[in-house]
Amino acid sequence: MLHWLRHYRRDWLAGDIGAGVVVAMMMIPQGLAYALVAGLPPVTGLYASIVPAICYALIGTSMTQSVGPMAIVSLMTASALAPLAAQGSGLYGVLAGQLAFMVGTVLLLCGLLRVGFLANFFSRPVMSGFTTGATILIAWGQLPALFGAALPGLHWPSAMLGVGALVLLVVLRSGMAPALVRMGVLPSRAAVAAKLAPMFVLLGGMLLVELAGLRELGVATAGDVPGGLPGLNLATSHSHWGALLQPALLIAFIVFLVSMSGAQVLAQKRQEKLDSNRELLALGAANVGSALSGGFPVTGSLSRSAVNFAAGAATPLASTLSAVLIAAALVAPTGWLSLLPLPVLAATIIVAVVQLMEFDTLRTAWRYDRSDALALLATLAGVLAAGIQEGVVIGVVLSMGTLIWRASRPHIAVLGRIAGTEHFRNIERYPAETVPGLLIMRIDANLFFGNVEAVSARMEEEIASRPGTRDLVLVMSAVNSIDTTALLGLAEWNETLDRRGIRLHLAEVKGPVMDRLKTSDVGSRLTGNIYLSTAMASDELARG
Repeated sequence: MLHWLRHYRRDWLAGDIGAGVVVAMMMIPQGLAYALVAGLPPVTGLYASIVPAICYALIGTSMTQSVGPMAIVSLMTASALAPLAAQGSGLYGVLAGQLAFMVGTVLLLCGLLRVGFLANFFSRPVMSGFTTGATILIAWGQLPALFGAALPGLHWPSAMLGVGALVLLVVLRSGMAPALVRMGVLPSRAAVAAKLAPMFVLLGGMLLVELAGLRELGVATAGDVPGGLPGLNLATSHSHWGALLQPALLIAFIVFLVSMSGAQVLAQKRQEKLDSNRELLALGAANVGSALSGGFPVTGSLSRSAVNFAAGAATPLASTLSAVLIAAALVAPTGWLSLLPLPVLAATIIVAVVQLMEFDTLRTAWRYDRSDALALLATLAGVLAAGIQEGVVIGVVLSMGTLIWRASRPHIAVLGRIAGTEHFRNIERYPAETVPGLLIMRIDANLFFGNVEAVSARMEEEIASRPGTRDLVLVMSAVNSIDTTALLGLAEWNETLDRRGIRLHLAEVKGPVMDRLKTSDVGSRLTGNIYLSTAMASDELARG
């Protein structure tokens, strides 16, 4: 905060104030809604929108990130707490705060240990599969509230209100911005106004509840919302620390992943650079702050952050102002919030989370890389069939498994010379010339324990298909490292080929790799030579 306050400019103030007001209007219905997704009283979502935002503003490196309740994290919270306590019980609320504290502690430790790079091991298709699965679960879970009865039942007044709100939200989301533009409103302002459609629909639903007497007809509402700011929450359940550890680790991972993915998009637009380890510390502080103020796990929201950016936010002062306005709403009389109809709130949740589905990612992956597409579908199926936490584990395992599988099967090309040049290319792609008795192979990957056998098998295959091979040249231009297993494998290849009358040569070895080879005796025991370029190796060996 000291950094951006020290460089604050007067012309930023109007944008920060405007964005703060707009995001506060957006966060109030979202906070109430996502608290219900987490299985908590609606007011808890407002508690989780105040202190976390201020904590992030103190430490975070994104100028437009909006931190608070978010649908997927709320669902993961409900999934983690459901086996431990009944929704609505005092223990459930205590465990929600305890879980947020543990999530925050994990993130703080990761920030101190500087392990922000770990988020890179969750691939985009797998993340898309997880998000889509979680979105389906959230939307399905809101259907009883939307229809006013447990499925397949139906409470007609609730269903008419909920479905009507759902249709109106869809129409406003798609048609409101173009209509405003046709009326002369600037496109940026029209887009922000369209984002506020849930607030307008909720206010309309509250008016209907009051004027049409819908509560007397059985339409459920939010009920009494306690006024006043949240107090200091230090309650914990000592017998549940162990049970909450695994969910806390998984939620912390998703909190960082979701937050960073949204923050990076906006940082690129603003030509800013994020510090992933500082982001871990900021998110950790936000979750600890949420725990101490009666909230639940929170993260950066892509939708709210995008609105914050579009509304003109230049610094975290906008998010701080949003938190102050939400606090002011709690200090003021809160009786009006008791009119909030749950069917309309369920409609806003469904419309909001459906936007998170990424079917474009599936189509792209299916055309470009079927293994990524299958990983996406497997993660989606895992979330739907096994549960949200299990889906996270499946996603991580698939991401790491895909990485290892690809690394263990490196691309290897047999090279030949392009006539009249010193360029060597894959003979399967170019009309390249080869020299009898000389086999040149380029390894397009680092050499490590996981791919040594695959490289060895390919070498044997190519040698067997070319009787009379006297020299084998391994082009190492794409090899950035060789681990101990691969080094020992290189020594074994050298000895095995020597017994068969074939010399092993290396070409285009990178400096760092060459430095490591010099510390071993493999280079000195090589039956062939180490060449600066493939052309030099080919010219010398072709002459015999």
